[in-house]
Parts: sequence; C-alpha cells; structure tokens
Amino acid sequence: MSNQDNDSLNKKAKKYSNIRYALNIVDTVYLLILLFSFQGLGLSKILTRKLSSLFAANYLVIPAYFLIVYIGYCLLNFPLNFYQTFILEHKFALSCQKISDWFKDQIKAGVISYIIGAILIGAFYFMLKHFVYIWWLVISLFWIFFSLILAKLTPVVIIPLFFKYKRLSDELLRERILRLAKNFKVKILDVFEIDFSKKTLKANAAFVGIGASKRVILADTLKDKYSHNEIEVILAHEFAHYKLKHLLKLIIVNSLVIIISFYLIFKTSDYALGLFGLDSLSNVAVLPIIFIYFVLFGIVTQPWENFISRRLERNADRLALTITGLKEDFISTMEKLANQNLADRNPGPIIKFFFFDHPPIDERIGMAKK
Repeated sequence: MSNQDNDSLNKKAKKYSNIRYALNIVDTVYLLILLFSFQGLGLSKILTRKLSSLFAANYLVIPAYFLIVYIGYCLLNFPLNFYQTFILEHKFALSCQKISDWFKDQIKAGVISYIIGAILIGAFYFMLKHFVYIWWLVISLFWIFFSLILAKLTPVVIIPLFFKYKRLSDELLRERILRLAKNFKVKILDVFEIDFSKKTLKANAAFVGIGASKRVILADTLKDKYSHNEIEVILAHEFAHYKLKHLLKLIIVNSLVIIISFYLIFKTSDYALGLFGLDSLSNVAVLPIIFIYFVLFGIVTQPWENFISRRLERNADRLALTITGLKEDFISTMEKLANQNLADRNPGPIIKFFFFDHPPIDERIGMAKK
C-alpha cells in the first residue's frame, strides 16, 4: 500500500472514529436528559400509580414498569441507534448486513437486555425490602455473581443467537491454537469459528467463557485474511490475560466499582430523593434516579477502568511477544486490524483517556519494535 493510500485510509479512520466519539457523548447526554425529564415531570410517579392500580402484586408492577420504560427509551433512541449501528457502518463500508437482519438482531438484543435488566432490578427491590441496612452490599454481591453466570453462559447461549458456530475447519490451525493454549496452561473446550462476514467486515478473535465453557472464537473475517502466525500472536495475547490473572483482576476492579456505586446510593439517596419529592428507594417510581446514578458513575469510573485495562493489555502484549517471538507478525497484525476495523491509530490524550480500553495501535506497534 502506497503512502498516499495509507494517508487516505488514516484520514477515513480518523473521521469514522471522531463521529463515533461524538455519537457516544450525544447518546449519554440524551439518556440523562430523558431520565431527568421522566423523573422531574412526574411521569414516573404517574406510571407507577397506574400500574399499581392495575396489578395487586408489587412483583408484577416492577417488570411491567421496566418493560414500558425500556420500550419507550428504545423508540425515542431509535434514530440515534439506527444511525450509529447501521447507517454509519454502511457509510464507511464496514457492514454488509441487510436491514431486515439488523432489525432481527436489535429485537433479540432488546429481549436479552430486558430479561437481564428485569432480573437485576427485581433483585434490587427484593434486597431493599429484606435487607434494610445492608441492601447495598447484598445486591452488589448478587450483581457480581450474576455477571459471572452471564460470562459462563454467553458463549453457550447468547453468541449462538447472533452467529452460527462451528468447530474450526482448518485442522492445522486448530491444532496449533490448542498447542499454544497448552503452552500457556490454559484448558479450553475447543476452537470455533463464527460467520462474522454475514454482518460486518471487521475482524475479531476472543477467548471467552468461564470454567468448562472456556473456548476460542475466531471470526471468519480474521481466519480467512490472516496468516497462522498472525492468528497465533493474537491468541497468545488473549491467553496471556489468563496466564497473568488479568481476568481475576478485572473482576475485582469491576466488583469494587459495583460495591462503591451502591454504597454511594445508600449514603446519598435521601438527598437525591428530596430533589424530586420522593421519600423512599423502595418506590418503583424512583427507578430513573437509580439509572441516573449509574450513568453518572459510569462517566466518572469508566476512564479509570480504561486506564487499568490499558496497562493490562500492554502486559499481555509483552508476554505474547516474549513467548511466541513473532514480533514482525504482531506488527503486521496490528496494521491489518487498524486498516480493517478503521481504528484510530493515534488519538489525542483526552480521547484516549475517556474512550480507549486498549493502547492505541501505534503505541502497540511502537512497543513491539522496541
């Protein structure tokens, strides 16, 4: 590829990334506006009263309330979501998905999100009722446990809803990956490929699952366009996370964020409730305030979680290079991924701080060269 082509591609990637950054900010601000409006205008109280008169049992009010609010948000957010996940991806030639398939995926993702949300919200109100003084700790532990269950079920239940699974057909590559996993002392079920190319032109690989569900997943867009050496160094990076106990460290970090978040709600909720003329967290009408808390917590904590994640990613890169010795293949892989996924290779420090949970591509290449 000529220097002129590289410059053109880098400009395209920068434009694509800048649009995504802007949309991410708009999405967050828009959500906060909707939540504050829904709570401040008294609509949450009205909806709660209507549902309470309709359902005698409180355990039916909660999922019904969340269903109505969730559908309302999806409808109000539809234009932004459609542009961000469909129009933008097609505009930059990163998606080949038909609009009918996009709608099907949106419905499936919406149903899954609702079920997960309903379980977590139901557990929240149950803990509020039965653990008056330590509900913040009990619900935190439940959410942490539930997230581990989801991690175990994701490769078995959720991913097959969106992609077709099959055992990796390239037997030579499969044996090589299994041998690599053994070198890292990682036990995996098998190596699978999924039909990424039916929806996107981006490439990806993952080491997913917990316990017996641990497996390697290769996108066909990666398997068909990358050499065995390049795929090996990608997966060496993933196995390095396991070897260095990064998954455990991230679970601890995320668990601390959850516990601190609920504790802050416990300590400050009386003031927040007073602003909206409410008197108890156990009132279902308070739910938008809880959502506001978590959106604001996310704005504050996500950059610091990203900072920790970037450090772990650098360590995984170093170990992968040390064990495989495939420096040139690592560099060529980073170049290919940057071009194929239209990655922002060298973002500014503020963008990096807020949006990047991996080191930028140019940093990773620079590290490998050293």
